[in-house]
Amino acid sequence: MSNPSNPRNPSNPRVPTIDLRPWLDGDEQVRADIARTVDEALQTAGFLLVTGHGVDPALRTAIRDAARGFFRMPVGTKKAYEVKVGGRGWLGPGAEANGYSEGTETPPDLKESLTFATHEPFEDPVVNAEWYAPNVWPAEVPELRSLCEEYLDRMAELEKQLLSLLGEALGLEPDFFSKHMDHPTYGFNINWYPGTEVLGEPQPGQFRIGPHTDFGTVTILDRQAGKGGLQVYTDEGGWEDAPFDPAAFTINIGDLMARWTGDRWRSGRHRVLPPPADAPAEELMSLVYFGECTPGTVVESVPAPVGRVAYEAVDSHVYLRGKLDSITVG
Repeated sequence: MSNPSNPRNPSNPRVPTIDLRPWLDGDEQVRADIARTVDEALQTAGFLLVTGHGVDPALRTAIRDAARGFFRMPVGTKKAYEVKVGGRGWLGPGAEANGYSEGTETPPDLKESLTFATHEPFEDPVVNAEWYAPNVWPAEVPELRSLCEEYLDRMAELEKQLLSLLGEALGLEPDFFSKHMDHPTYGFNINWYPGTEVLGEPQPGQFRIGPHTDFGTVTILDRQAGKGGLQVYTDEGGWEDAPFDPAAFTINIGDLMARWTGDRWRSGRHRVLPPPADAPAEELMSLVYFGECTPGTVVESVPAPVGRVAYEAVDSHVYLRGKLDSITVG
């Protein structure tokens, strides 16, 4: 964003592009303008594009190259790493149906995933049993581990910067959210969306990822442009293609953050379209970081006039577990 006072993306005015460099280094007026833009966007679509994050695009490319090597292996090889939703390993075709989280029965999502999660154990054995297990790295692609661990370090840094921005966007102290990050959990999915030659023709109502909102705090998405790509939903525009900038991360907030803000901000509803009929071999891959807070965080809605709905206080991770269980097939 070369002009922070006019940061909106012309292809979708409801999803602005925010450059983090003037946010981190700019004067008070520039920072106030950015915070206001963020607040407006999260009230409307629940999505932002973020540039100026400093994450090397070569790292993202290298992760995709390594992961593609795994996904293209025989099913028998991949099955050695097969897990259910919430596990660490390979989610094969048919494992998830994200539309179920909205109460909609849909065919399973047209994707495969490699999933990883929180890499440091907790002191509390109960929390440990629920939210920690060693990540399982495919031996067939040994380079993937070091690449992902570097990437995850960068995502943790970026999440803290974003949470500070979100605190100020609400007119609250910068650490309003980030102070709950002393030992957070995270999820990290590498989602592979192959063409129809791998997963077959889409069934009616079948998507690469069905319509849903994310469940937690902040999602940081590195995506690729495609006809069978990401769409976001707003009341004003309905379903629209998400704007794309190869240098940007796509950021959205989840249900827990929307609840935290008393529904001032909306959890960004979205879906990923199936392979298009005119490009059935289209292949896309997304890197999705689901940033959360520390287990046991009590989430209370920000009071009026900032918040609009006063929800009952919830334990962050009791809430998240219920959401995760809702999308498991079988």
